[in-house]
Amino acid sequence: MGMDRKIEKSRKPLLIKLGAGAVLAVGLAWLAHGALTDAAISTFRVERERLSIGVVTSGRFEDFIPVRGTVTPAISVFLDAVEGGRVEKVFVKNGAQVHAGQPLVELSNTALQLDVISREAQVTEQLNNLRNTRLAMEQNRLSLKRDLVEVDYHIKSLETTVARQEQLYSRGALSQATNQDTKDELAYYRQRREVTIESQRQDETMRMAQIDSLESGVAQLQKNLEIARKNLDSLIITAPIDGQLSSFNTEMGQSKQRGESLGQIDNVDDFKLTVLVDEFYVTRTREGQAGEFTLAGKSYPLSVSRVYPQVVNGQFEIDMSFTGAIPSDIRRGQTLQIRMQLGDASAALLLPRGGFFQDTGGNWAFVLDASGHYAYRRDISLGRRNPEYFEVLSGLEQGEQVIISEYAAFAQMQRIELNQ
Repeated sequence: MGMDRKIEKSRKPLLIKLGAGAVLAVGLAWLAHGALTDAAISTFRVERERLSIGVVTSGRFEDFIPVRGTVTPAISVFLDAVEGGRVEKVFVKNGAQVHAGQPLVELSNTALQLDVISREAQVTEQLNNLRNTRLAMEQNRLSLKRDLVEVDYHIKSLETTVARQEQLYSRGALSQATNQDTKDELAYYRQRREVTIESQRQDETMRMAQIDSLESGVAQLQKNLEIARKNLDSLIITAPIDGQLSSFNTEMGQSKQRGESLGQIDNVDDFKLTVLVDEFYVTRTREGQAGEFTLAGKSYPLSVSRVYPQVVNGQFEIDMSFTGAIPSDIRRGQTLQIRMQLGDASAALLLPRGGFFQDTGGNWAFVLDASGHYAYRRDISLGRRNPEYFEVLSGLEQGEQVIISEYAAFAQMQRIELNQ
């Protein structure tokens, strides 16, 4: 028989066991580290179907806002009572189509009528004064002319007498005293002629000044009378333009005060849209911006014609005019949905609009990772917005998914875990 041999045990199973233990230790350590890391991140777990998720896409950003416009006449003329009075006649009814110059209502005003009569009497009196002054001036002119004729006659007669007496005096047939008396009388009439002419000149100057004053007074009185007559004529109120009469609630016997509104006339052949816009867009709205609305399947272009800068209750008003055909079936007071362009369309990254903007102001959002099971908080920057999209300026890439629903329940969290 052979000798028994001691069999040595193999060391390979021990090495295998040691290797397996090391791997297990490393795995436990990694799991422990992961568990600690997860514990440090505030996580909110929510069912995926309870969230709205939008995908960042690349496209053209249409810079517009939806607004509602009310159809109003392009031209409206308000009717006021120029002078107050009692309603005597009403010629038309509210809502009637009227033409320029057509009588609408007649008022009566006794005080105004008496005022016109009084002014007419003043004008008549002043005209009589002017006529009498002209007559007196003419009579005085004729009287002075008659005096001048008489003086000239005496001068001519005395000149003849003096010439004849000079011959007699030279022959000694006439006394010196008689000759001198005739010369003195001639000198008197010559001086009287100069005085008569000066008197006539001064009297004419004074009379002309008086006539100018009277004529000026008459002109002023006639102007006042004309104004009073126009005020009297204004008691018959007529239509200033063609159009439809509205807000006209006038009845027989009513008393209307001076300046009181009686109604308005609207040009129903031309319309505009009165639009209220949120004050957020007040700095981005200007005249000339385009808009459009759709009615009965047809699009109608518009243009901003006027911007009213006053902000009331968070809104400001603009007028939009038609730049093409006006729909034949629109009516005053009708409300239309309008797309108003704020700027030109441009290529951009687009993120669908959602309630998250109210919670973050567009400064950050929860973005899903590649697995789609987790969403992490990330800083972003958004620009313009329209009713459908935000313009992405930075922080997001095309194809990324973003939670766009409201964040009120988890706004303080760092991570969202989406459960299927």
